[in-house]
Formats: sequence, C-alpha cells, structure tokens
Amino acid sequence: MKPKVVTMAGNYDLIVFDWDGTLMDSTAWIVTAIQRASADLGLKVPTHEQASYVIGMSLTEALGAAIPELDPTDYPRLIERYRAHYFSADQDLVLFDGVPDLLRGLSAQGKQLAVATGKSRKGLERAFATSGLGDLFNATRTADETFSKPNPTMLLELMDELMCAPERTIMVGDTTHDLLMAQNAGTDALAVGFGAHPAEDLLDLSPRGIFHSVPDLAQWLAENG
Repeated sequence: MKPKVVTMAGNYDLIVFDWDGTLMDSTAWIVTAIQRASADLGLKVPTHEQASYVIGMSLTEALGAAIPELDPTDYPRLIERYRAHYFSADQDLVLFDGVPDLLRGLSAQGKQLAVATGKSRKGLERAFATSGLGDLFNATRTADETFSKPNPTMLLELMDELMCAPERTIMVGDTTHDLLMAQNAGTDALAVGFGAHPAEDLLDLSPRGIFHSVPDLAQWLAENG
C-alpha cells in the first residue's frame, strides 16, 4: 500500500516519537500481557481490539479502560500481573525494520529527537538497554512522570526542555492518542499504520501523512523534515 502523504513546506527541529507500535514491534505482546493479567485475576479477558486500543495511555488508565469492570482498588494487583507477563519476554522484542537507520540518520542531520511514551520510566530504560538507541534521544517523557496521552503535557514539557516551538515540532505515533496529543499541543503529526490503531482511525485525525513502513516514513522526513 502506498503511503498517503500531504506534501508540506518547512522543516522541523524536533521530532518526537512514540515507542510501542511506532519504533518497537511490541503491540502484540502488550495485548497478550493485558489479556493474561486479566485471566490471572479471573476477569473477563478483553478482545485484541479492546486491549490494543488502550496502548499509549498510562498503564493505570489503559488497564482501567480495557477492563472497566475492575474495581479501582484492584488496579495495583492487575498492574503487578501485567508487568510480570510483559517483563517476562520484553527483551525479546525487536525494532521495526529500518528504525536504527532512521534515527541515526536524523541525529546525524542535527535533528533533536525525543520520546513521548505511555511506558513507565523503568519500561523505557529496559527498551533502551535492549535496543541500544537511548543515546540518540535528547529528551524523553514517560506516562508515570507526567500526564497520560492525549493530554499535551508530555509534548509541552519536551518542547520547553529542548527550547523548540510547536511549529518546529512534529509527533510520530501509531495511535489516536498520539495524534490527539499533538493536536492539543499545537504541533504537526505523522502516523504509522503498522501499530496499535487502524489506519482509518488515524486518518480521521488528519495527520500530515500516514506510512506503512519505516523506509516510507524516513523518505518523507528526508524530504520534508
């Protein structure tokens, strides 16, 4: 499938990436961990669609949305079971093809790179250790440090830290939570169609482009970023 792109003028100084489903091929494992944690507590197991929809939110909000019948007082038990399942195999997860070249190329061009993720700080540091890419990012924000997507605080804090204006910043993500966060922060956004949310849902939020492979995303950023 060809990427659907809206050509635009202008360059970006700061490119902010979501992590799960955008840079790392982790959507299926997150869904599995949510489903297994639900089963551990004898809860109704959410469907793949229900579990994948909440990816990108903070863990507490995600599990609450995926399993709405759970009493909030039981969130800590569910979170503990989710983490036990997820961390049992997260170091086997891989980046999407082309991600290291994309990030290293952008860094070599002098772009500032950042991560805004629904992961915890511990989860992101584990992902950096596995991928070896942590040193390429100028700043990062995780959902346990600030407000969850689609609240714009992650992006606003990153722009403030790196002294970059909204019009010089672009968000890259695979969920509607990412695109809504960008809208709320006043930045442009790009969508990838190989992550957690369906491409048609992403298109409804009018990203500058939607891409179905990392090389297609890299080409757009080389020409427009």
